[in-house]
Amino acid sequence: MSIRSHPGPQQPTRKGPAVDADRAGRCTERVRDIAEDIVIVADALIHRASDNTATAPELLHLVNTVTSLAQQATGGIVVRQRSQGKPLSDLAPELNLTEDRIRKKYDPQTIDRNLATRTRPLRASLTTTAATVPTTKDLLRQPRQRLACAMTRMWKQSRLPQSALARHMNIDASYVSRMLSGERDISLQHMNMIVDKCAGNLDLVKPLWAVATGLQTPADEPVRAMRSYLRALHYAAGSPSDTRIVNSVQRTIIKAEVRQAFEGPGVPQWQVVRQLTIAFQSLPEITWPMWRNARSTVEPGDSTSTSTATSTFSAGAFG
Repeated sequence: MSIRSHPGPQQPTRKGPAVDADRAGRCTERVRDIAEDIVIVADALIHRASDNTATAPELLHLVNTVTSLAQQATGGIVVRQRSQGKPLSDLAPELNLTEDRIRKKYDPQTIDRNLATRTRPLRASLTTTAATVPTTKDLLRQPRQRLACAMTRMWKQSRLPQSALARHMNIDASYVSRMLSGERDISLQHMNMIVDKCAGNLDLVKPLWAVATGLQTPADEPVRAMRSYLRALHYAAGSPSDTRIVNSVQRTIIKAEVRQAFEGPGVPQWQVVRQLTIAFQSLPEITWPMWRNARSTVEPGDSTSTSTATSTFSAGAFG
């Protein structure tokens, strides 16, 4: 009697992608980070687009950065959808692609790896700038930390609980805490909302925000820009008195020079601005181009400086 072989039961065809909860969680967090970056860059674009001194290449750079971030976010959203075991066909109408094309275009391993190693754009620009000049290891001197110190001081002066600030901004209180600590970037919108709720002075924090986000100093008012930045640093440092400032730099400058740096007339010597920058826990390489631009616009006789060297300094001049 012949024995006829019978095939075993067939395995059901998998209709959806494999679930990877860890990868889905990573994509969720990275898409959130990208969303923050888009807001920050868009704020910078709004700020520069309303400035007549902004150049076309500068504006296009910001536009291209937003486009690149949007593409990264799209990849993260697609991979999260796939890693959650949800159908890619749900995304086809928005992406204007077939399900098969989406699957091929957004490889989970490639997207996951790229998102893990991506460089946040504004942080990269600050890092690039810092690499060309002497720097300090003190993180508190970094622009974002100076902004965080100023915003924290403004919040504390208001005596508002962070929960009230969070409700006003329609965000979680923990997110407010991370912004005030410098852990998270502060968008222009969030900064304005904090200043408004705390009844603060926008002029004391916006110059710090502009530097922290990599915006260029307005070319039409360099003297005013330098003074505004120094006053903002002064506020972030707790608004020390002139006497305390002079003592903190071992009396290498005098009170009259402190007042001149803040109010004029003219522009003081670089050594004065450098010492103030250090006293206010910032970086001389940031105020140096501001001082140089301001100095170049001062009419002869407007400055009380006795130094004639305005363009050549050794690396040691930055401290």
